[in-house]
Amino acid sequence: MFGRLLGNRGSRVQRSNPLAGVRTPPHAGVLSCRVVDPVNEPVAGAELTVTDAMGRRVVTGGTDPYGLFLAMVPAGEYRLAVAAEGYAPYRATALVAENSLASLGDVTLQVAQPPEPPAPGDWDIEPAHSSIGFTARHIGLARIHGRFNSFAGVVRIAERMERSAMHVVIDASSIDTGIRMRDDHLRSADFLDVQRFPTLEFYSDRFVHKGGTRWTVTGALSLHGVTRTVTLDTDYLGIGNGMEGETRAACRASTELHRDDFTISWQSMLARGIAAVGPSIRVDLDVQIVPKS
Repeated sequence: MFGRLLGNRGSRVQRSNPLAGVRTPPHAGVLSCRVVDPVNEPVAGAELTVTDAMGRRVVTGGTDPYGLFLAMVPAGEYRLAVAAEGYAPYRATALVAENSLASLGDVTLQVAQPPEPPAPGDWDIEPAHSSIGFTARHIGLARIHGRFNSFAGVVRIAERMERSAMHVVIDASSIDTGIRMRDDHLRSADFLDVQRFPTLEFYSDRFVHKGGTRWTVTGALSLHGVTRTVTLDTDYLGIGNGMEGETRAACRASTELHRDDFTISWQSMLARGIAAVGPSIRVDLDVQIVPKS
């Protein structure tokens, strides 16, 4: 009888213990929280960084589809930073005891105010503080990183940002991967064929706000004599001032191009079954614009 009573009591204790069934290492505990938005909906994919009292990074991770974050850490005091696109950053402290659960409960993120847009008018892309880079696979193995060193462009900001427009011209011969022989080959008729097609050009069709700082810019890219529609996934970084007090606006953007869409094939290698350049090329842009003088 006493055994049954003690057994029942033990079962009740086990059910009430939040770490029941979880084997924690010696001198460790569990840190947890649930990340939600202002209407108590879970925020999936929020990024969390846990640092110790010395500022050293201990754990990084993301929330699951239910907004939950759970990490096992040595007992001690920690700082937790939470970041999610479209929300203001959140910071908290937590004390994790040995073999215990330190739960912050629901962490509510507040919607971030979007940065101020550029003033209406014409803005020049400022090449000295902008870059157009790309990444491709070489023979299906290592990645090749390169950039175009010469380009120009203008952005016309409308009263309604969605009606803005952009035109960019890139000098195809300015391609630079750091190896002269390879760059000469990329300029040849096997790839960019810069003698026949000296420039790449992009004309935007529409700007679409996706929430927070995220936009998409869709337009027509002309490359190698072929024009295709591409979409730039864009993160608007806001407005600042340069060294001489001039107004600047900045953004980051990326897209993926498919080589075959622009009829770029290295036939002599493909004939032997070797893909010298991977089928897709990632393009990354860091852009600063200044008011047109």
